[in-house]
Amino acid sequence: MASTLHISQPDKRRKYDEALKTEALRLARESRSTRAAAQQLGISETLLYRWRRAQAEAEAGSTAQAQDPEWRALRAQNQRLEREVAVLKKALAIFSRETP
Repeated sequence: MASTLHISQPDKRRKYDEALKTEALRLARESRSTRAAAQQLGISETLLYRWRRAQAEAEAGSTAQAQDPEWRALRAQNQRLEREVAVLKKALAIFSRETP
């Protein structure tokens, strides 16, 4: 019977400072695409979503308030409206072009 040798490996998790987290969240908010922001920064999209949730909880003051169904519904509505505004801005740019 072969014995197994357990060697402790160093922690492979990367540590990110608050400045990078803040910049990543700003970039994701401005680009309107979390996936694109995550790819540009070389981090996981899931990690960016986790940071966004943590920021929302910090701004809300508590986890309970962040989990409140009404609060979550309002956030979802806000995100939907932000997407609509982005589409309308693109449409405005297309229709405001001069035609020859």
